[in-house]
Amino acid sequence: MSYSSSLIAADEPPAFTLTRRGGRSRFVIVVDHASARIPRQLGTLGVPADELQRHIAWDIGALEVATRVAAELDAPLVAQNYSRLVIDCNRDPKVATSIPTLSETTEIPGNVGLSEAQRLARRQAIFDPYHDEIHALLDERAAAGQPTIFVAQHSMTDLFKGVVREMHAAVLYNRDRRFAGLVLDHLRREPGLVVTDNQPYFLSDATDYSIPRHGEGRGLPHVEIEIRQDLLLEARGQEEWAARITRVLRHSERAFLSRVRDELCSSSSKEG
Repeated sequence: MSYSSSLIAADEPPAFTLTRRGGRSRFVIVVDHASARIPRQLGTLGVPADELQRHIAWDIGALEVATRVAAELDAPLVAQNYSRLVIDCNRDPKVATSIPTLSETTEIPGNVGLSEAQRLARRQAIFDPYHDEIHALLDERAAAGQPTIFVAQHSMTDLFKGVVREMHAAVLYNRDRRFAGLVLDHLRREPGLVVTDNQPYFLSDATDYSIPRHGEGRGLPHVEIEIRQDLLLEARGQEEWAARITRVLRHSERAFLSRVRDELCSSSSKEG
């Protein structure tokens, strides 16, 4: 599918980057907040440059971790290329926070008083191409009979509105805990970690889009993983967490497939 956009100039990156489309892994990984980039036409949205390097603009370190994990697993990776302050690719566009006028305590002047046409332009330039590509990728895999486990990689600030977050990571889910519960169990077995269950965020239709639409909506096993951003500021931390997430996903995948086989055997026995 092709898109034309007056918001993104021809010499600027497209809305998303897809790598390893033909990856053989069951896993498909997405990074909804991979970049702090803002289309040149929008300037800085009236936000000071130092604020645009903070978590309000992007998920620091999430792309670096996801890139390493995807390479190790041979998994497709879809990452968006523009800041969540332009339009949040993990919010339903119908929700007010899709284009925030306030993020944490920082005002976003360039998002105030937008017309419906301006909001639609952002959606058509960034949000729709990103999610249409994920949709197409999942359709291709389904048509090829290739099973999928859907993973959304995020990172979170260690200090939010003055409150220190002690957890190192969090596992998020909503209606379906099948795979996320396994990831939580295996991540908690990693030494020295505090890993929370749907905290400090919980996943819902109002606060998230990728998991509800692409994971729950298709009945795919899925999980959203949050890692504290201060642990991902340097390459060493990114490498350590990528190795950890890769290890945990592999263990969880094996446990999930074993559970599915046991359930099928049990069902067959009952029918017999």
